[in-house]
Amino acid sequence: MASRFGLSVALTTPFEASGQIAISPMVAQARACLGAGCSSATLFGTTGEGASVGRGERRTVTEAMLAAGIPAHQLVAGVLVDAAEDAAEQARHALQCGVRYILLAPPSYFKNVGEDGLFGWFSAVFAALGPLARGVLLYNIPSVTMVPLPLSLIGRLRAAFPGVVAGVKDSGGDWSYSEALLRAHGDLVILIGDERHLARSVRQGGQGAISGMANFVTGEIRAMAEDGRDDARVERFVLELLKYPVIPAVKVMVARKTGDERWLVVRPPLEPIDSQGRQQLAAAYDRLFATEPA
Repeated sequence: MASRFGLSVALTTPFEASGQIAISPMVAQARACLGAGCSSATLFGTTGEGASVGRGERRTVTEAMLAAGIPAHQLVAGVLVDAAEDAAEQARHALQCGVRYILLAPPSYFKNVGEDGLFGWFSAVFAALGPLARGVLLYNIPSVTMVPLPLSLIGRLRAAFPGVVAGVKDSGGDWSYSEALLRAHGDLVILIGDERHLARSVRQGGQGAISGMANFVTGEIRAMAEDGRDDARVERFVLELLKYPVIPAVKVMVARKTGDERWLVVRPPLEPIDSQGRQQLAAAYDRLFATEPA
């Protein structure tokens, strides 16, 4: 098995008031999280509003990260599109840049599709990538995609494309699925997106996490992802975040940490958290993280 995955920050994306990506603070945030012990930064994932980031912008951000001295092997690229051709194109550029992994979500426009259909879609993406295909982390996030990834599908893809599927990121929040995933495919890189289940999964063989909360409580999430250490403060703050749309709520915390209000801006159709919500999140954070871990 390759070196342990550890903790990847699910990097959120700051925007100028004009709607353009604010490159400099995004690079600075990636460097800060890597400096605090993250093994990698995941670009264009769910937390990073990746479904709203276009092809040209992806190239610009990725190349800016590399130009800033962030090694390609410390980058993961999210791919969250429906057309297999588009998915392959986005993955191809990232792989050609040398990123370590591709976080690949299933197509989500068509609902209630069968396993054979999903197998056909992933197969088309891998075939289009050809010899470049490697390092794919299948992304199970049915609360967003409405497309769960059956364990049998993961097995079929592994058998049909040896060495291409490197792991699974499970953001389903269903511990019974996570536990079954660890049992069935524990030789892969199994990552847990729900921080409430993170430490337990690591103790059962999980390799870490791609975490949005790592944007602002990096050390605490790192202890969970690398050592399997429980932290009740993190678990309780997840519940506070879930009172709001999670992506803009995470950005509230990054804006507070950095003092840069560009982190508050989200792309439509998302909407920012209002001032009352920002104050409530800040108060909850201060209340929980003013104490030592339980």
